[in-house]
Amino acid sequence: MAHIVVVEDEEDLQKVLSYNLKQAGYETLVVGNGEEAVAAVRRRIPDLVILDLMLPGMPGTELCRQLKNDAATRHVPVLMLTARGEEIDRVVGFELGADDYVVKPFSVRELILRIQAVLRRQTQPATTTTTPPPGRAVEFGQLRIDRDAHRVWVANQEAPLTALEFRLLCTLFDRRDRVQSRATLLDEVWGVSSELETRTVDTHVKRLREKLGAAGAYVETVRGVGYRFSAAPDDPA
Repeated sequence: MAHIVVVEDEEDLQKVLSYNLKQAGYETLVVGNGEEAVAAVRRRIPDLVILDLMLPGMPGTELCRQLKNDAATRHVPVLMLTARGEEIDRVVGFELGADDYVVKPFSVRELILRIQAVLRRQTQPATTTTTPPPGRAVEFGQLRIDRDAHRVWVANQEAPLTALEFRLLCTLFDRRDRVQSRATLLDEVWGVSSELETRTVDTHVKRLREKLGAAGAYVETVRGVGYRFSAAPDDPA
């Protein structure tokens, strides 16, 4: 049973979320502010955090930033649930490492489906015929990827990737030497088709390259199309 922490300060919405999540089979803990959320997550690492952005005290954006910057919690998916529905708000949310973004008012059924999709992506990474057997770390030039540990090293130095960045890297790596369009990456990595502008993908690729340092050159830009991972480690872009 997945353990979900809900960070929401509106009491009526707390009750709605708690009831429906429990009905859907999830173990749920509801807290009303960022400080309580930090304490709850430290006591027990959840499988998912549902996060309102407009919270008393610590804003939801800061809480998300803390979760994604902490090695113990960066792998925990964050689903932002907020009244802020402008494009810039969604882009900022994804740039902070959010795995999904749902705008209030929302359909409970849609929310449950999105939760299921996020949790499924966590446990079932994309696979292709080039994917190594589960449980085995792979090396590609300066890059080393350990899927089970959800960790990445570049020249023996660990790169602190968020869960979404890790999935983006694995998706590109598994399909190396094949161009992935922005639309394909939105569908495979974010699980959405048309809700985000393509610059969201560009922003995440830029951040991924920065975190990978020298190995970031393996992620090639195919102008007007999308991105491609190098075919061989000695042939970066």
